[in-house]
Amino acid sequence: MSRITFTLSLLASAILLTTFSTKLSAQSLEQQAAMIHKKFLTIDTHNDTALHINNPDAEYRVTKGQVTFPMMKEGGLDAALFAIFITQRERDDASLLSATKYVTDNLSRFRKYVEEYKEVSIAYNSDDLLRNKSKGITSVVLAIENGYAVGKDLSNLEMFRDMGVRAITLCHNLNNDICDASMDKGPEHNGLSDFGVKVVQEMNRLGIIIDVSHASTETVFDVLKVSKKPVMASHSGVWSIKNHNRNLKDKEIKAIAAAGGLIQVATGRFFLSELPKDSVTVAHIADHIDYVKNLVGIEHVGIGTDFDGGGGVVGMENVSKMKNLTIELLKRGYTQRELELFWGGNFIKFLKVQNL
Repeated sequence: MSRITFTLSLLASAILLTTFSTKLSAQSLEQQAAMIHKKFLTIDTHNDTALHINNPDAEYRVTKGQVTFPMMKEGGLDAALFAIFITQRERDDASLLSATKYVTDNLSRFRKYVEEYKEVSIAYNSDDLLRNKSKGITSVVLAIENGYAVGKDLSNLEMFRDMGVRAITLCHNLNNDICDASMDKGPEHNGLSDFGVKVVQEMNRLGIIIDVSHASTETVFDVLKVSKKPVMASHSGVWSIKNHNRNLKDKEIKAIAAAGGLIQVATGRFFLSELPKDSVTVAHIADHIDYVKNLVGIEHVGIGTDFDGGGGVVGMENVSKMKNLTIELLKRGYTQRELELFWGGNFIKFLKVQNL
């Protein structure tokens, strides 16, 4: 064998060994991720799937069909908050009454769908979530996105609670009668309205989680002053990484965490990066998670995908690919304990403080 042939043979062997090692490494990460998802409760704190299930033939501006119960099983996701989203309309009495009716109707229809689905159950508290996990049952937690549905009637909160709702996002992109939103043209209440203060107090009393995603900075700080319980941003990004009005500034993240709350990172590419859609990946989600973890600790961060509402990136286009996020976090050195907290441990602790 010539020296050149021998050298080429060694080079080929090195390439084969590197390829084999890479495959083994990828396989090992996949196995670790699968084990973590099997062992620990995993929850996504926001999707917009319920309306798509209720109204499959409606026209939508964002990708739909990102969440089904079989896909949740495939992706190793045990539970999710399924929000009934209500678009902001006029705020006269008739419009507000119509909004409340729209949400109650969709809640009833979605509840019926879930109750008729095998191996899926509505969870109302931390015990339900953990029990369902142990039995291999997928959990649905009911939520409402946009306090516009409350109208100007505090009694609607108790009605929603009795229908199974466990979380309400105080606003969407526009100011409502409760508070100012982060995406509206300007402030109306300079944070919470007087009615909004009563809403926060009543949600505390009833055991409904206060969700401050979409709220203005002033609203977030007003809520933290009034609420006797920790609050959650169910699907938000980090403003310091992507200067988007929907994202949370450092002072908001620190204040929410200091009060025992949660910052659940969203997956909408417009919250994550300036890059074009086909260039935004799971790594960009992990960048936001890293940032929150480093700023306030792993105990205050989780995931709120916003699937079926604009969420999804390359590598995590739908709920069947949730383990890819775990793989990315494992690559970054996240420990098993940190991933347990991130995926569900933090949320369970948060629920228990809420007496849920």
